[in-house]
Amino acid sequence: AVVSTQSGHYGRETKPSVEPVATHKTKQVQGEKNGGSREVPLKRQPRFYPTEDTKKPLHNRRKPKPTKLRASITPGTVVILLAGAHRGKRAVCLKQLPSGLLLVSGPYKINGVPLRRVDQAYVIATSTKVELPAMPDSLTDSLFKRKPKPTKNEKEMFVENTTEEPKISAERIAIQKEVDALVVPAVKKVDMLQSYLRSRFTLSKGQFPHEMKF
Repeated sequence: AVVSTQSGHYGRETKPSVEPVATHKTKQVQGEKNGGSREVPLKRQPRFYPTEDTKKPLHNRRKPKPTKLRASITPGTVVILLAGAHRGKRAVCLKQLPSGLLLVSGPYKINGVPLRRVDQAYVIATSTKVELPAMPDSLTDSLFKRKPKPTKNEKEMFVENTTEEPKISAERIAIQKEVDALVVPAVKKVDMLQSYLRSRFTLSKGQFPHEMKF
């Protein structure tokens, strides 16, 4: 704060002085040749310390916010996948999961794209939309959670890996059939949409995605 004096000059208000926090205390020491007293720290240092400096993580007060979905993507929007095993294929966006990822499906019966989680940064939203019915409540992030691999001991580390590839669970297959039974009739209501979903997205020479209208 700025205050004025009688002479007309302006000066800053002086802040009260803060007393420094005591870090040592005086301890009486016996013995004639020991000085009688000694300064001892209030907080003792650890006896052992690491040989290398380790960085401590900073306290983060930020709370994760839900991912904002693009206005062009809504449940029922036909999207083009740009990454993954099914890149170039078209799929129907079913909904946005709590993790922020999109839940899409071909459906599998039409073009072979199963239920997948996709980041919205790796899809192109088209203007084609499908009116979808209510999806089952079992479509959550926990559906895609994988089981942890068993740890190996020293003897098993040098044994040839004979484990089989992970197979699709019966629950996942049943949910896929349930979703296809809801999405396929909705796709058949739109003319030429089945052949559109079966076709792959490709670019020829002289074609630029930013100049196209999807």
